[in-house]
Amino acid sequence: MARLALLSTSDKTGIEAFARSLVEEFDFELVSSGGTARTLQKAGLPVTKVSDYTGSPEILGGRVKTLHPRIHGGILAQRSLPQDQQDMADNNIRPFDLVVVNLYPFEQTIAKPSVTLPEAVEQIDIGGPTLLRAAAKNHAYLTVLCHPDQYEAYLSEIRQHQGEASPEFRSACARKAFWHTATYDLAIANYLTDHPPASDTEASLPERFSLSGLQRQALRYGENPHQAAAWYQVGGTPTGWSAAEQIQGKALSYNNWVDLEAARRIIAEFPADQGPAAAVLKHTNPCGAALGSSLSEAYERAFDADSVSAFGGIVALNQPIDAATASALTKTFLECIVAPGCDPDAKEILSKKSKLRVLTLPDLTTGPSQTVRAIAGGFLVQTSDDYLENPTDWQVATDKKPTAAELEELLFAWRLVKHVKSNAIVVASDRATVGIGAGQMNRVGSVKIALEQAGEKSKGATLASDGFFPFDDSVRTATAAGVKAIVQPGGSIRDADSIQAANELGLIMVLTGVRHFLH
Repeated sequence: MARLALLSTSDKTGIEAFARSLVEEFDFELVSSGGTARTLQKAGLPVTKVSDYTGSPEILGGRVKTLHPRIHGGILAQRSLPQDQQDMADNNIRPFDLVVVNLYPFEQTIAKPSVTLPEAVEQIDIGGPTLLRAAAKNHAYLTVLCHPDQYEAYLSEIRQHQGEASPEFRSACARKAFWHTATYDLAIANYLTDHPPASDTEASLPERFSLSGLQRQALRYGENPHQAAAWYQVGGTPTGWSAAEQIQGKALSYNNWVDLEAARRIIAEFPADQGPAAAVLKHTNPCGAALGSSLSEAYERAFDADSVSAFGGIVALNQPIDAATASALTKTFLECIVAPGCDPDAKEILSKKSKLRVLTLPDLTTGPSQTVRAIAGGFLVQTSDDYLENPTDWQVATDKKPTAAELEELLFAWRLVKHVKSNAIVVASDRATVGIGAGQMNRVGSVKIALEQAGEKSKGATLASDGFFPFDDSVRTATAAGVKAIVQPGGSIRDADSIQAANELGLIMVLTGVRHFLH
């Protein structure tokens, strides 16, 4: 008796050629449902509809079609068991040797901006995951395929093994099927968690949190050569960096990706429609950031903020790279550049630096809604630090008040300090950083590093601190260097000491009421 294959696919890619090989090379009989059966019939292939095979019509608009004993009995039967053999004979059930199923496009559906909850729910597949799980469970007796990229591998496998798939191949396919259904169910659970009814009062972080990804690239190594690393895409629809295009340069490393994401977060603070902006990073910390009247000016100002540290750095730009900016970028050694686009003339100029990695990411502003960090025995999850700053909510704590221009300077420094490792200090002047102190064990140390780097440029500059000042020493040090305005969260039990020192020294001090630690 010919072998039996069940084909029920949402994605019809390659299904016609694959089914033809099954029939013509290996004498399979085909059983198919709905649209798959129509596709095969149109191609002139012999196929039995599921409804004809089971004797039960598709009902409820196609919601029920494969949930039938003749289907699942043929998948789940353990053919070595006499009782199963008897049950199959008594119920006119034939065993399936191959099950080919892929699922309704749930993730593609929810990726559409205008999708409604009922539309999303209708794309939750029921029969498909049930078939996949049943076939994967019984892989000792049959093969399950859940993606078109497996078709050629399966044909090659049975060509090499006299029409049979090896136990190792079947096991690998079963693992892929279980991962496929697990990822599918996770996407549904996450979507429904993110779109609760208006009356639902569930916390912003759910009771259960799961993360699943598909490996896009095995990286050469992790932070160091002795560490393994890979890059995973979350979800079936490319978003974020999965939607980026690398237009030139060497393969990206683990450290490159970490730095690029830090660069994306910084440049997201400066939307393109608000004017050109550039940031230069090293080891996830900005070494320079600036606004400019042109993109090339913004980059050169960011680079000049700390040209020594910028060597071998990462550059993020909030507007497409033009020829003038490309020429400036090629004057020093850089690891990576990311921008929303790149003009043809700029591509030609940058191509002269063949090892330089250049990426375009049209949407630099949209990032993850949560951040995840592994710890022993588990992981930590927090919502992303995407707090929208509103200077009108800030408290001017000193007698001296900032002008509108000075408030804009303070906002510029404040937007950047949240992206510097704590303890963090940013000194800025004329919408460009002039000194940055990062990652010190005490805030005074960060202040001294930032002011030393700024030098004479600290005269008339503004200073931002990611945390409050528990003592007035940093205020006095900053004023002595020429800083004229400070923005900080406030909230210390000794705020009065810092405010008093600022008043004595004729300094402006603004309290935001929000801190931005970055560990």
